[in-house]
Amino acid sequence: MRQFTAIVNPTAGGSSGAAALLRVGRLLREAGAELETEYSRSLAHAQELAREAGARERVVLAVGGDGIAGGIGGALSGTGALLGLVPAGRGNDFARALELPADPAALARILLEGSPRMVDTIEVESAVHPRTVVLGSVYAGVDALANLHANRARLLRGAASYYAGGLRAVASWRAADYRVTVDGVEHDHRGYTAVIANSPYYGSGRMIAPGARVDDGVLEVVLIREAPRLLFFALMNELKTGAHVERPEVRILRGKEISVTADRAVPYGADGEVDAALPVTARVLPGALAVLC
Repeated sequence: MRQFTAIVNPTAGGSSGAAALLRVGRLLREAGAELETEYSRSLAHAQELAREAGARERVVLAVGGDGIAGGIGGALSGTGALLGLVPAGRGNDFARALELPADPAALARILLEGSPRMVDTIEVESAVHPRTVVLGSVYAGVDALANLHANRARLLRGAASYYAGGLRAVASWRAADYRVTVDGVEHDHRGYTAVIANSPYYGSGRMIAPGARVDDGVLEVVLIREAPRLLFFALMNELKTGAHVERPEVRILRGKEISVTADRAVPYGADGEVDAALPVTARVLPGALAVLC
């Protein structure tokens, strides 16, 4: 029987992390599994707790949203430890990419009986962060600014906070001149954003990179060039289905190492955490993390 250590972000999804764990944890214990719970004081603390639990050969449960999932998954990347997700945040985009169920009973069955799946992770380097590892995506531009607004929202939750943040960010955005280097080949880009995607989803269910796969050993780079604001709002709506990739304003590249620079201090984010500006470099780490799904 598996032994679990759950690491809870107490603030994720309006403090719903503890509630989500109560529902799933009861089912795990009823099945005979051992479950211990740790509450994180910060992302760095959550990562420390995850490494300690992984070293004791326990299944580490990341309870919260994409920030704690990416932070804990990054901390366990390359260690051989086994990760489980209990989605309880606003976005839950990596859990969505893994097609994890929302139903507690179905999720508990996966955690108890599911087979580990080896997935890729993303190594991220910048001047502010010499090396971090995340799971889903790295994005530089208007979406990073939108996510920053969403993280600061107090009245809105879930997709609504991201949509409102997007409207606010687009209204004030001016196009940036990027240089995107993919496996040594340089590409000039002027526009709204450059997204380096391991997962198809970001921003609470928006399918930014429909062709991205979490276990194919490559990253997709989605570039959205300068366009009238009304057209960009229409494109934002198409992110629900991935139809935006058919527009001429969207360009998709693929590679294993991507560097992004810009003509000004463009903000970038990674798995919901935004506290840095370009330049940034991202590298795929193929099959670096085992996840229950």
